[in-house]
Amino acid sequence: MILTCPKCETQYFADDSTIGESGRTVKCAACGHSWFVAPIGLETDKAGASPAAAHEIYRERVREQRRRKSRTAALLSWIGTAVLFFVLGVAAIMFRNDVVKVLPQAAGAYKMAGFTVNRFGIEFADIERSRTFNDTIPVVTVSGRAENVARSTVNTPLVKVDLKDERGRTVATRYGAIQPARLSAGSDGRFQVVLEQAPMESFQIELSLVDRADAPRDALAPPDDEAAPETPDGNETE
Repeated sequence: MILTCPKCETQYFADDSTIGESGRTVKCAACGHSWFVAPIGLETDKAGASPAAAHEIYRERVREQRRRKSRTAALLSWIGTAVLFFVLGVAAIMFRNDVVKVLPQAAGAYKMAGFTVNRFGIEFADIERSRTFNDTIPVVTVSGRAENVARSTVNTPLVKVDLKDERGRTVATRYGAIQPARLSAGSDGRFQVVLEQAPMESFQIELSLVDRADAPRDALAPPDDEAAPETPDGNETE
């Protein structure tokens, strides 16, 4: 006779003699489900005597198939969601500089997670710092290169130079422009920032980049004593 597991529907061939005259309980080797198998004659009598019972067995089998499909669909849904979040996480890390350009506030979250971000796509190189005197006036000069490490052309930000004392307090600030104002991918420009009358207590020189829109309006204006005088008609003198 052919035995069919009512749970997973795996079929087995069994000799009638192994079932016996009173039937026996068998176990499915595929899913582990156990059920009672009656002899062929007894199954026929029961089927004829109680058709409602046979119908209930059929309905339970259909319900079990639906439950299996539902569990499979739920599992696939969870796997798909996990893969989606994994891909988004990898993309957020790989393109973090682009993310910070759109959402500057995300820079703090990346920093807390241990990732460095460069929303400007600019890195400093060959930085030179010098302290000199113009007569008796102390002068600090900072110069170097600005490399475009982004994958596209960028508008260069301003270079901000802060002089700090030994306690880390800012005692002087000056801004400088990178030339040229636009850098193609892989190219570099140069900058030079001069701070005259640099406080003698300045101990540390710190460089950073700032958006032109975030800098003071007079960030690149020369000191008042360097401005060229104007004639009464508004033209600059030579």
